[in-house]
Amino acid sequence: MESIIMHIDVNNAFLSWTAVDLLKHGYSIDIRNIEAIIGGDESQRRGIVLAKSMVAKRKGVKTAETIREAKRKCRDLKIFPPNHKLYQEMSKSLFNLISKYTPDIEKLSIDECFIDYGKVKHLYGDPIKFAYKLKKEIKDTLGFTVNIGIANNKLCAKMASDFLKPDRVHTLFPNEIESKMYPLDVGDLYGIGKSSASKLKELKINTIGDLACADRNILYKYFKNQTDRMINSARGIDDSIITVKRREVECISNSTTTSYNLNTLDEIYKCLYNLVENVCIQLREKNKYASQVGVVLKDKNFKTYSHQRKLKNPTSNTDEVYRISKELIKELWNEEGIRLVGVSLAKLSSSLTHQISIFEDFNEIEKNNELDKIIDSIKRTYGRDAISRASQINKK
Repeated sequence: MESIIMHIDVNNAFLSWTAVDLLKHGYSIDIRNIEAIIGGDESQRRGIVLAKSMVAKRKGVKTAETIREAKRKCRDLKIFPPNHKLYQEMSKSLFNLISKYTPDIEKLSIDECFIDYGKVKHLYGDPIKFAYKLKKEIKDTLGFTVNIGIANNKLCAKMASDFLKPDRVHTLFPNEIESKMYPLDVGDLYGIGKSSASKLKELKINTIGDLACADRNILYKYFKNQTDRMINSARGIDDSIITVKRREVECISNSTTTSYNLNTLDEIYKCLYNLVENVCIQLREKNKYASQVGVVLKDKNFKTYSHQRKLKNPTSNTDEVYRISKELIKELWNEEGIRLVGVSLAKLSSSLTHQISIFEDFNEIEKNNELDKIIDSIKRTYGRDAISRASQINKK
């Protein structure tokens, strides 16, 4: 079966959804057509631009800058507060509409998703014609527009949907990669952060095509284990599959939005540890063990990235979950400032089965599990700050 992936991305989601709701309730102006932004309280962290109209964008307004800066650029700027309840409702309506056609939906964030069209092509036919039909149905039914990218893998579908906006359908099949993707700035490659893009340009790698043809041995000196992923991405190579979250899967998760951007791995890890400790305590309280660990990051530009790993053996051990979570974060982080960190434990079971290897000490594993239980007991009795692991005290 041919792999056909579509990436569906709402154009300017927060502002578009607010505009639809305002028009529905009698507002006389479509804020998508004026100098307008979605922004929070200027006196707090939320006093930044969450979304801006195309008119405001043309005046130089940028996402994540302060409202004060935006006002300097747009004298007649209209500011509307975020309505997260509305956004959840609009997102649900979008995914419900898409689910009429396929259950294989991977939600990348509140306003974008992948669908595995290859599995339903025999039902709906040509993917390009279907994409135009779906785009029109979303616009006519829900009142907002989307971009749809079509490709043979997730990476290229995501890149395609980011081509010319709004309200477009784009393809990026293997025979189109050199003509459509190679000329783009290397910083436009999905997963490449500003720091990496800057370093690549210092090495005279200015376009995605330059990166695709770069010498791996030279790049490895600077990017280590990220090198192969970067080069493969530049070549349009991606073997990741559509991951569908089923409702029946039990999951324990925790996340936090920070009061300032986290700009180093050490800062992210310090935040991560508290989250890991919380979810592992909950896991042990339920007498459960997790066979999958996941992490999520939201950067300062409000882009969300997630990564997960299936474990050979289920665990409830804090140190083990923390170690795996750090590895996932290191693989995932694109060197942008981070404003949200999250961790999740899934594929839970009530029994502990362990396939021991010659490199593991089962007695050590048992000892660590008992240590966790003792620490949990002390924390329940004397408070969360009564005891800490030495490794974390040293870091602090």
